[in-house]
Amino acid sequence: MTSNNPEMLREYERCREIVDRSLEKCFTSAGIPHRGLAEAMRYSLLAGGKRIRPVLVLQFCRACGGDEEKALPAACAVEMLHTYSLIHDDLPCMDDDDLRRGRPSNHIVFGECTATLAGDALQAEAFSLILNSPLPADRVVRMAAYLAEAGGLYGICGGQALDIDGEGRCLEENEITEIHRYKTASLLKACALIGVSAAGGTESQIKGASRYAEALGLAFQIRDDVLDCTADEKQLGKTVGSDAGREKSTFVSLYGVEGCRELVRCKTAEAQEALTGCFDDCGFLAWLAGYLAERTA
Repeated sequence: MTSNNPEMLREYERCREIVDRSLEKCFTSAGIPHRGLAEAMRYSLLAGGKRIRPVLVLQFCRACGGDEEKALPAACAVEMLHTYSLIHDDLPCMDDDDLRRGRPSNHIVFGECTATLAGDALQAEAFSLILNSPLPADRVVRMAAYLAEAGGLYGICGGQALDIDGEGRCLEENEITEIHRYKTASLLKACALIGVSAAGGTESQIKGASRYAEALGLAFQIRDDVLDCTADEKQLGKTVGSDAGREKSTFVSLYGVEGCRELVRCKTAEAQEALTGCFDDCGFLAWLAGYLAERTA
């Protein structure tokens, strides 16, 4: 299955459009106490992007025979939490990046205080949205638990802390892998598990989704490291070469560009293999892994 499969590309765009239409309605009510904060939240939330995480929620739900419409609030919730992490990553006290998705970072436009609050509020709103999902209570609680783990000590925050601690040091493969298992793969894994849970999937499907997302997350990060060295700023929509500037150890610094490309192929194959026997229709998910392995932005 080639990554430029027109049918699969149309399905990907369909899911993206569903998510974008739903996100467009967020934080627009007349009763919002601080319009400037809502504007900052919407600025980053609606800045585009690949929407990989909400697409994973919807597609794993479908692969398990669930109702995509009922999984949509959870899909939007993971995009809110992801957006919060990007806003905070860009702050001067973190990665200090001025560009995100081809536009000035949130703190450049709204200031550091408002950007920090925008991230905080998006994280809270993500949980509000997922906890109000129109699904049975046991599924909702499970989905919220997956999101909480991905966002905290054993997920994004823990990974970011390890990443900061690793700056200026020559890290081994296991250390770099640990950083990105938390910082990148944990949220992708949560998205897969949230999608399965939204559909009331089986334990076998939970395990298959977990293996898929863990391999996909590492492939995604390795590809990111390659693009940081080989792409330009216009292509990526963010600052390039920033890892080298902060003396960060990356998969590229360990294996070189060609070695990393081979690693991406191996991890992608591992992700696709994890789907076998767990889902009746996993064609899109297998295609998505290949598509992301070849992305140029």
